[in-house]
Amino acid sequence: MNTRPRQSMSQYEKMVETPIPPLVCSLAIPTIISMLVTSIYNMADTYFVSQLGTSAAGAVGIVFSLMAIIQAVGFTLGMGSGSLSSRLLGQKRQEEVNQICSSGLFAALVLGLSITLFGSLFLNPLMDLLGATDTILPYAKSYAQYILFGAPFMCSSFVMNNVLRSEGKAAYSMIGIATGGILNILLDPIFIFIFRLGIAGAAIATLVSQCVSFAILLIIFLTGKSTIRLHPQYISRHLNTYKVIIQTGFPSFCRQGLASVASIALNVNAAVYGDAAVAAMSITSKIFMMVFSFMLGFGQGFQPVAGYNYGAQKYRRVKQATIFTYVTGVCMMAVLGLLGFLFAPQLIRLFRRDDAQVIAIGTIAIRAQALALPLMPLATVMNMVFQVIGRSKKATLLSACRQGIFFLPFIVLLPVWLGLTGIEIAQALSDLCTLLLTIPFALLFLRELDEKISETDY
Repeated sequence: MNTRPRQSMSQYEKMVETPIPPLVCSLAIPTIISMLVTSIYNMADTYFVSQLGTSAAGAVGIVFSLMAIIQAVGFTLGMGSGSLSSRLLGQKRQEEVNQICSSGLFAALVLGLSITLFGSLFLNPLMDLLGATDTILPYAKSYAQYILFGAPFMCSSFVMNNVLRSEGKAAYSMIGIATGGILNILLDPIFIFIFRLGIAGAAIATLVSQCVSFAILLIIFLTGKSTIRLHPQYISRHLNTYKVIIQTGFPSFCRQGLASVASIALNVNAAVYGDAAVAAMSITSKIFMMVFSFMLGFGQGFQPVAGYNYGAQKYRRVKQATIFTYVTGVCMMAVLGLLGFLFAPQLIRLFRRDDAQVIAIGTIAIRAQALALPLMPLATVMNMVFQVIGRSKKATLLSACRQGIFFLPFIVLLPVWLGLTGIEIAQALSDLCTLLLTIPFALLFLRELDEKISETDY
């Protein structure tokens, strides 16, 4: 009990005094590794399931929409709890941090169980709603039923993961998430092929890995590795606490929730062109989820730095961190975009080597999104900084653009005019429009920081 204040002060000094580039990188690298492992195990599911056939590959894309809904709940509570914690830790308000995080974890368990019950009761109509064709439906049901069982563990893990990152303990969060992800990759071929469980084996592997990640993250808190305490005594009985958490995390709900809606819209429109189109767009989505994890992970390393320093009124450091993260992000995305454009056919062949139609559709989609990758970092950085400093409305607007405000009209209208090509280029055009909208928000925010810097430099 006596060590926590000293640990907390040491962590505070680290967050507000360490030079920005090494600080952001030290927090970003574990987060990027965590997200890469998560993306890789999602791709491993797609890869191994794809060996069962094109319809099975399409089923992974269908259930991905369901997983996005679960992730939306987890990210909302996790990012809400984490963003509030960063600012409160910067203001040295430890008791309030404990209450926010304990309440967020409790809410995640309750809502995760609700998703499990609702989804299991209405599995057939849910899969139809998510865009499953008659040939994909049996595979989608087999996969989804086990994913639903893991909803409480997935939601809770997102909360604990984000809470650890919010206090600058990204390495611990990496241990929990990455261990589960690596386990999933190892279990996939065993359950699918050796135990002959088919697509259900991939889902069971995911369920087991999520339970393991949950257990590891919980142990980290119970053994005092975190300066934040999670305990039933801190769970709030006031609705306003949960309102503030959800309000702060709502941009993440929009981002993840709209990712689910966008995935459904993509599946429904691609299904018009057959299972090959659904499979190709599903594979493309998984590839770019991994690519984008570099930017998202780097941004999540930046987020606690921005929150801590904004709470501590270190506005010059907030500006330095914002610019550093944006420039680094553009460089990363430009390199990855070039590689994606050059090797698009080879990437698709990794999943469906013998299906020429899937390869042709996926190649165009990958190249279109690869060209747009350098456009994404500005919106990502501004979304994250607005969220962590409490500008929920601006953060929500920006998070709703990429796969909502712009993407949904494009995915509905472009196929009418351009056919399948419209589906393949919809995300790239959405990224361009999102960048154009974000530029004035970024310029105004930097000007505001300059004003705060001049006021505090005395």
